[in-house]
Amino acid sequence: FHKDGFLVLEQFFSAEECDSMRRQIQRIVEEMEVPPHCRTAFSTREEEQLREQGSSDYFLTSGDKIRFFFEKGVLDEKGNFLIPKERSVSKIGHALHAYDPVFKQITHSPKVQELGRKLGLERPVVVQSMYIFKQPGIGGEVTPHQDATFLHTEPLGRVLGFWIALEDATQENGCLWFIPGSHTNGISRRMVRAASGASTCVEFVGSEPAYDDKQFLPLPINKGGLILIHGEVVHKSELNSSESSRHAFTFHVMEAKGTTWSKENWLQPTPELPFPSLYT
Repeated sequence: FHKDGFLVLEQFFSAEECDSMRRQIQRIVEEMEVPPHCRTAFSTREEEQLREQGSSDYFLTSGDKIRFFFEKGVLDEKGNFLIPKERSVSKIGHALHAYDPVFKQITHSPKVQELGRKLGLERPVVVQSMYIFKQPGIGGEVTPHQDATFLHTEPLGRVLGFWIALEDATQENGCLWFIPGSHTNGISRRMVRAASGASTCVEFVGSEPAYDDKQFLPLPINKGGLILIHGEVVHKSELNSSESSRHAFTFHVMEAKGTTWSKENWLQPTPELPFPSLYT
């Protein structure tokens, strides 16, 4: 892990644990209400801006809620589904770990806590979680990035991603790719909250360098496998052009001891949901 910036642990979770997460997400999607900003048809530029604002508020305030984010082009202008709704969702975030009993149990499972201790984490807290669908045929590519671009800490090196494959992840359906050893050069780009009154809710400072595709190593992994992701390792995933989905549950942990969470991060702890301890 320290050499490469990632670690693959096959069969970390059982098939039953994976299936319980998939069943739970199915229930959540069945009960899903389409968010209002997805439901309005527009005619003017000003209304378009209000839609963007609605969409950005929905995102910015999702850190302590369970909210839905859609693939492009799956809703018509009135917010009705053009395809079955369970095939339309891109991800659900960002507090399943806090508010859903199934995902809370997985996040704080004894083996995850034991792994945290083996990694030397003293006061790990859970900052966010996401269920990622990577839908067949339309699951979009995720361009090369470092998680610390979005989840910045002082000092760096305090954020760790846990990425759980709920189905086999293959090169065909969009497995993760990494540049081994790329976690030792700091970060070149940050996503920060924009000043109030700005046209967007977040902005990028700095830029992502051009990476050489040949440096990336694919990490196919079987259902139940876990990938540990250092906050500064460069990784990506390709478009899912296959006919099978690539569901994953992922959450991020911060070593809180001696660490400052950036006030400029889009994600902020709230009075309702301070970052919970990983250890129970």
